Amino acid sequence: MNLHGKHLIAGQALAAQAPSFTGVVAASGQPLAPGFSEATAEEVDQALTAAAAAAEEFARTGRKHRSDFLQRIAAEIEALGEPLLARAHEETGLPLARLTGERARTCGQLRLFAEVVREGSWMEARIDPALPERKPLPRPDIRRLLQPLGPVVVFGASNFPLAFSVAGGDTASALATGNPVVVKGHPAHPGTSEMVAVAINRAAAAAKLPPGVFSLLQGKSPETSLRLVRHPLAEAVGFTGSHTAGRALFDAAAQRPRPIPVSAEMSSLNPVFVLAGALAERGPALAEELKNSFTLGVGQFCTKPGLVFGVKSPAWEAFAAAVGGLAQKVAAGVMLHPGIAAGFQRGVAGVSGVEWLAQGTAPVARVTSEVFRARPELAHEIFGPFTLLVTAKDEADLAALARALDGQLTATLQGNAADLAAAGGLVALLEKHSGRLIVNGWPTGVEVCPAMHHGGPYPATSDSRFTSVGTAALERFVRPICYQNFPEDLLPVPLRNRNTLGILRLVNGQFTRDDVT
Repeated sequence: MNLHGKHLIAGQALAAQAPSFTGVVAASGQPLAPGFSEATAEEVDQALTAAAAAAEEFARTGRKHRSDFLQRIAAEIEALGEPLLARAHEETGLPLARLTGERARTCGQLRLFAEVVREGSWMEARIDPALPERKPLPRPDIRRLLQPLGPVVVFGASNFPLAFSVAGGDTASALATGNPVVVKGHPAHPGTSEMVAVAINRAAAAAKLPPGVFSLLQGKSPETSLRLVRHPLAEAVGFTGSHTAGRALFDAAAQRPRPIPVSAEMSSLNPVFVLAGALAERGPALAEELKNSFTLGVGQFCTKPGLVFGVKSPAWEAFAAAVGGLAQKVAAGVMLHPGIAAGFQRGVAGVSGVEWLAQGTAPVARVTSEVFRARPELAHEIFGPFTLLVTAKDEADLAALARALDGQLTATLQGNAADLAAAGGLVALLEKHSGRLIVNGWPTGVEVCPAMHHGGPYPATSDSRFTSVGTAALERFVRPICYQNFPEDLLPVPLRNRNTLGILRLVNGQFTRDDVT
């Protein structure tokens, strides 16, 4: 594919301004052709106006039509072949094997959502027929289902150029539920973004959908991002990235005359609690596993374990020394972008008052619980291969550390049977602070499946009720609409008495696929 560096707005390649930035080779910082233009206010308006114009028709598309569209996107992405992986490798430094797996995850996610859409029960149709004879008051006929919000603005993430970017989970779940999407491509991989956007456009054209169903805008300026969120035709936002950027978008959405929901994944340290029995039985193995987890992908995972807690003991001392020794041997890796690499170096340089167990490519530090409490900046995420060990005085101190945590995507317990039998209080504390609890595993790696929850209390995400991974991600871009005493022929098809779609519905409080009689 010959890249042109333009925006893709409602099926057309457009650019009102001259190119102002390029992608770069992550390993060297050398610019990559072509140049890309910053989206203007007029282009933002054009994309969202087209999305709004397409919203009603797209919302009415049938299950099979929309499911086929998602399947076609996956096929078009795969049809891009090796050039897509090669461009993504240049722009991000991620190994080709990792990108191959990420492409499979991206396409698998699209196909999973296609299955959910085709089955149809995601609409959560609820029907309570009228009870005219009920005393003392009759019950009216009440029916409810989920319907799309309208145009969704999606921001691509830097660390997953395929799975959390132009055709990633936010875009897939918004399209699956009938919402047009306007993507703001991440400036660290603009060429990859353009290639995937072309694949989506091809799929939309093949499905004969209105062109405003999808647009891609490029740009580096924060003002472009804010324009998208503030635009009156935007109805929701999906974001994965830093706390600073996510909070700025959240605040902008809240300050609109008509606020809109923001599903933002922003910051997490993913604490790990290493309990005494586990240390005694498998301390060296745990040290190796921790090293592998916090350096995976050069530490650029949102689920990287950036905090590790343990109680002071000879076994904990040996574990800390082993982690430091292993980290000292980690080879240098290429980070996603020179700017991200520089940010990591600044973050590590700002860490002071700690004991350094390893320095270099994978730094490891250690502090006492007293120092950790006195230095709140130590609980801020450093994006990259860094982790901090915190030594608690005793079990009560360990529980107090857990109680004081900010919201997290994950929390992990490493323990043997005796540890876990006594850990009920600690689990109860961690349930309040995290979205996913893990026992004797590591947080890096997020399975795409119906039961997965990838979210957590603030600041991990802007709304802990929702996930950005798994089929429940569809819930972010819909809202319930209730119909009372509606004539049958005015009701949406899923709510009519005859269940022509064959979907699972809640009728009089019971799940059934039967017709309403």
